[in-house]
Amino acid sequence: MSAPRIFLVAGEASGDQLGAALMRALRAARPETVFAGVGGEAMAREGLVSLFPLEDIAVMGLIPVLARLPRLLRRIAQTARAVIDQAPDCLVIIDAPDFTHRVARRVRAARPDLPIVDYVSPTVWAWRPGRASAMRDYVDCLLALLPFEPQAHVRLGGPRCVYVGHPLVERLDELARPLQERGARSLLVLPGSRLAEVRRMTPIYGDALELLLRERADFEVAIPVAPNVEKTLLRELRGWPLTPRLIGQAEKFAAFRNARAALVTSGVATLELALAGVPMVVAYKVSRAESLLRFLVKVESIVLPNLIIGENIVPEFLQEAATPRALAEALRPLLRESAAREAQLAAFKRVRERLLETGRTPSARAADIILEYASRGRS
Repeated sequence: MSAPRIFLVAGEASGDQLGAALMRALRAARPETVFAGVGGEAMAREGLVSLFPLEDIAVMGLIPVLARLPRLLRRIAQTARAVIDQAPDCLVIIDAPDFTHRVARRVRAARPDLPIVDYVSPTVWAWRPGRASAMRDYVDCLLALLPFEPQAHVRLGGPRCVYVGHPLVERLDELARPLQERGARSLLVLPGSRLAEVRRMTPIYGDALELLLRERADFEVAIPVAPNVEKTLLRELRGWPLTPRLIGQAEKFAAFRNARAALVTSGVATLELALAGVPMVVAYKVSRAESLLRFLVKVESIVLPNLIIGENIVPEFLQEAATPRALAEALRPLLRESAAREAQLAAFKRVRERLLETGRTPSARAADIILEYASRGRS
């Protein structure tokens, strides 16, 4: 049997991490697997020689994308040509749909017989649902990270979709290592991982903490800091009523395990906190222009733990509702023993159970499906 030839295309740092874990799993299943494609440092450590640096295409936001549009278009064309010329057994696109899906469409037009697997479903269940049915033209199978996504694609007429599991389940030992007692005074604040989020949310969170301090002065605040937002965060913290403890990404999960509660900007961090058993209050605000598009959002919650169990257990405050007073009032019962705290902790156990439904690591499950499609590509 010939060695499987897999062409991988990651478009940003998170996809690079997923791609590296997938390469390890593919190699564990079929050691002779041959890789080509586009990736970053993590995939390079697994042996991938990228067509070009990941930094060329890993851009977010309208202005940065427009500034690099000519280069992005060249890289899309270059990547599609490489896939077509190399004729792998399977093309695997990983997240970053604005880049990877454009590559997939070009490849499908030139090589309709080549299997294409998409690792990470776009959020069609929340935003632009028409993308689901459109993907049937150029994606043979979606590998979903969230357990409700396969049913969403059935409902929306999308391609085959299989739940393989969220990569966080491979780090449960780090997130949920038991402690004798959680820090009664430790409050985590996570303003966001993007500059705009940090600028928008940090002042609101500072005002909420000031309200809490008027009633309770016995808590300490810790903030995990990503290098890309550190300077902006430090500038925004100048107006805070207290000096938080800043922790690096290497310490983040340890801080999660010891936290009493959290105030967090909506995103993957909400799922990390749920798996770590940290009750939370979630907030999110976008720009005035972006807020005009709210009518296009099709879900009742934007908080991942809520979506996974189908109940709005974690309180969320969006746009005008994200006021300091509202956040402080929702946080107050989570810092003590309360019904609200116990309800979240019980819900988080259900979140963990749902994420573990596959019984295998996500990368191993994903590798099996990709190899199945690769065998079709060779036949």
